[in-house]
Amino acid sequence: MNNVLLKKYAKLIVKTGVNLQPGQPLVIVSPIECAYFARVVAELAYQEGASEVTVHWKDELLAKVKFLFAPEKVFEKFPQWEKELYTDSVRAGAAFISIAASDPEILKDVKPDLVAKAQKAASTALAEYREKLMSNQNTWCVVSIPTVAWAKKVFPGMPETEAIEKLWQAILKTVRVDAQDPVVAWDEHKNNLKQKLDFLNTYKFKYLHYKNSLGTDLTVELPENHIWLGGSEYTPGKVEFIANMPTEEVFTVPKRTGVNGTVVSSKPLNYNGNLIENFSLTFKAGKVVDFKAKKGQDVLKNLLANDDGAAYLGEVALVPFDSPISNTNILFYNTLFDENASCHLALGKAYPVCLAGSENMDKDSLIVAGVNDSLVHEDFMVGTKDLEIIGTTAEGAQIPVFKNGNFAI
Repeated sequence: MNNVLLKKYAKLIVKTGVNLQPGQPLVIVSPIECAYFARVVAELAYQEGASEVTVHWKDELLAKVKFLFAPEKVFEKFPQWEKELYTDSVRAGAAFISIAASDPEILKDVKPDLVAKAQKAASTALAEYREKLMSNQNTWCVVSIPTVAWAKKVFPGMPETEAIEKLWQAILKTVRVDAQDPVVAWDEHKNNLKQKLDFLNTYKFKYLHYKNSLGTDLTVELPENHIWLGGSEYTPGKVEFIANMPTEEVFTVPKRTGVNGTVVSSKPLNYNGNLIENFSLTFKAGKVVDFKAKKGQDVLKNLLANDDGAAYLGEVALVPFDSPISNTNILFYNTLFDENASCHLALGKAYPVCLAGSENMDKDSLIVAGVNDSLVHEDFMVGTKDLEIIGTTAEGAQIPVFKNGNFAI
């Protein structure tokens, strides 16, 4: 990839993604394969006035070695130095950029319970960091660039260099870097999403009823005073940022105990280096009471058993089937992209910012208000070209929200 496009992408991430402020520290979480791009981002960040840029390198191959050969007890703990890196940085007001690029099946030969132990230890140790990001106390942005293993999974049978180039082209298009002025393109995109937000926030639906030919028949209750968000978000200090690049979704919080029926996945879920495919979840009074998966059953079981909140929903997100990412006809095996090609739900922790007045509520008050809490937050895709969603207002009026996979408005 040529340096002009790399710098154009990096500048978009720094200025529009996290909207880095002068004198603000920045933390970049990056796979070692993406070091060349992390360095470009760091350079742009310093040019924009970053006080310091810290890079936390991730090595998925070394992580696999650890899972295969280290003693099991090591996975019950999370490194103190790593906890302090995130906790100290978030307290210092740092912005966070995460490069999400991994081999979708890197841990397929690893015992699922070991991965679950490590995930739980990490989530517990980083609870304060996750809480601040999910309540928008700090600016953050998740982005991606190709890696060899990921590109070969997305484009099997294709020569390595060609697969990487094709994935680069797809990524740059979905994040609008191919536009003459990406910042202007993002402003237009945010305005388009705002139209959907205005519709949903005007009606304040009490229920959403999902149905499609895969077998989804699910009713999701939304709590009183819920708020639909999408596009850009704001910190308490009114700093605008975009948490995901790309993003095509509008989202809100479901009522913790108000989900009933069955939902069937429409795309594979890449969870901690394993794929969960062709799965369904059945809910009663908000909780998953039955589940099935043709692939990754044990991985799904461990996800749902992570803690008390993991078997409840924490997010409802709407994405039209006829969207830029969906229209690439590429299965990315990467949640950042696949969730923005499809309506999706998330198991686990909810975003408190999706409830009016949440900034004045503690965890117990949020639970009472219907906002789920958990150590995990895992999106999974449910949208299809025949998805129908009917919204029911507090007064009982029924209004089409989605028809034939797209917004009905």
